[in-house]
Amino acid sequence: MGEIFALVEHRQNAVRDITFELLTCGRRIAEQQNAQLTALLFGHNIAQTCDAVKNHAHRILAIDHELYKTFNAETYQATLVDIIQKEKPLLTLIGHTAFGWDLAPSLATQLGIPFTTDCLALEIRDDLAHATRQMYDGKLNAHVTLKKHDSYIVTLRSGSVPAEDASLNAEVQNYEPPLSAEPEYRKFLEYIEAAVGEVDITKADIIVSIGRGIKEQANMPAIEDFVKAIGGVLACSRPVVDAGWLPKDRQVGSSGKTVKPKLYIALGISGAFQHIVGMKGADTIIAVNKDPNAPIFNEADYGVVEDLFKVVPALKEKIVELKG
Repeated sequence: MGEIFALVEHRQNAVRDITFELLTCGRRIAEQQNAQLTALLFGHNIAQTCDAVKNHAHRILAIDHELYKTFNAETYQATLVDIIQKEKPLLTLIGHTAFGWDLAPSLATQLGIPFTTDCLALEIRDDLAHATRQMYDGKLNAHVTLKKHDSYIVTLRSGSVPAEDASLNAEVQNYEPPLSAEPEYRKFLEYIEAAVGEVDITKADIIVSIGRGIKEQANMPAIEDFVKAIGGVLACSRPVVDAGWLPKDRQVGSSGKTVKPKLYIALGISGAFQHIVGMKGADTIIAVNKDPNAPIFNEADYGVVEDLFKVVPALKEKIVELKG
């Protein structure tokens, strides 16, 4: 039975959370298939990175070379093509992140391997890959079966498989890089850190986040008063930033920031997966939305199906009374 591969995603010497989710998913499948889990790790001076993932896989296939100091989808693709053609894994797992979006589709196309994206769950059954992925903005789960093949490539949605600790003590095997230089047409230039705003929402214990349900900017003061009363900070989904009502540093989601507060209150947010990725790590999630079928309710610990402009004043009044 072929191996299970999981591609390690790291940036500036920090292993991303999605890596441990991929390794957890891969480990479960490997156990079911009586197979080995291999972590693919490309980078430069990666001894510390190897140590970070060593307990989570049976083997680490490592390339330690200056060429891989930073992520370049073209370089990674050429390298993965070489490895996959030689090693012939049953499954290659890649994170459904900006990293994976750039890399996985072109990789699967070049190899001619069955491929699906943004999976919530995955299993190998009867020698076929079966995946669960969402449709219609998360209102419907689709169960898909990939065409029978000796190898598959899948991207996994961040947060869909909670990371679990393991104690496997992987053997590290060095792999000779198949490339000697980055392609001339695509090179890494520099990291540009996002500007730090007046409030760092990633450090907040209480976050009140607003979405399309806010309707118009004129309704913002009422929400801001509520946020102040509850002792939280104000955040938002992408449409609010696109409308220019809040700055980019307040955006939660895959193209914004990932937050893990003690309390997350989502007001008028439908719950597209791009937003869910950024907030599902909150200890407690309260959602208020008029649509009872809004995907946000799948993630919420408590849900209120009602107009937020009726709920917010009542909540504020109760909070003031309790503080009182």
